[in-house]
Amino acid sequence: MNKKQWEIFSSFRKAFKAQIDEWQTELKKRDALSFLTELQKKSQVYGHTPEFSVETPIVYNTALDVITQNDQIKLIVVGDNPGKNEQLAINRAYLVGQAGKLGAKFFSSAPELGIDFRKNAIILNKTPVHSPKTKDLAYIINEAKKSPQGSVICRILQESQIWMAQKTAELHQSLFETAQTEEEKPGLWLVGYGELKKAGLFESYKQTLYTKYFEDAHDCSRFDESFLVFQHFSMNRFSIDLKEFQAENPGLSLKSALAALGKKHRKEIFGF
Repeated sequence: MNKKQWEIFSSFRKAFKAQIDEWQTELKKRDALSFLTELQKKSQVYGHTPEFSVETPIVYNTALDVITQNDQIKLIVVGDNPGKNEQLAINRAYLVGQAGKLGAKFFSSAPELGIDFRKNAIILNKTPVHSPKTKDLAYIINEAKKSPQGSVICRILQESQIWMAQKTAELHQSLFETAQTEEEKPGLWLVGYGELKKAGLFESYKQTLYTKYFEDAHDCSRFDESFLVFQHFSMNRFSIDLKEFQAENPGLSLKSALAALGKKHRKEIFGF
């Protein structure tokens, strides 16, 4: 990263860490952190997930802390929310479970992209609130609504989506605009779009991101090649979708296929 990009990233990282602490402190003050943990445990049973210990109800991505100015950030990857492996105290990092392994495998098998998933990518989520599976957030929200303690949980789930969307867009746009070379311009990949649709769990994230790019950015066309939307790495859906698209468009290189497919899904979800 150049000096300005490093300052931008460092500021984002500091703000992200402080915001996680703020949400955790608020939950504790309202005696809602243990209630959130309880709901996260119950959602394992409800969603037929083998039980595991909930160690980090709201997860800051500690992998951000090892990034230095000498690292070149080529991609910002946005997943859904922290699952079992991501919230474990020994990890506390995003996309380190099976889905993350599939993502890393894709990039290692595509050297022409020049991206090391663990060195050249900033990995974020649509919310830092943990659930066993993304769909289990619906159970947590519904159960939280039944208790006075749950109001703050529901608000933070909503607020966190808006905060993450705003700050992620600002990070991407700022790093992009302060790049001194084409190689320093990072891409933004939204990986997983099922819950971005109307009435989905992450509709607030989508609406906020839409505003940041289509309305506030004034000229969103300059991000046309860098803001892309894909299926999630989990269950190999990303690779399956890409292979099917490549089969339908055999003349495209991998980079061109990714750009075309990412724009196709962006158009489907965001309308631009």
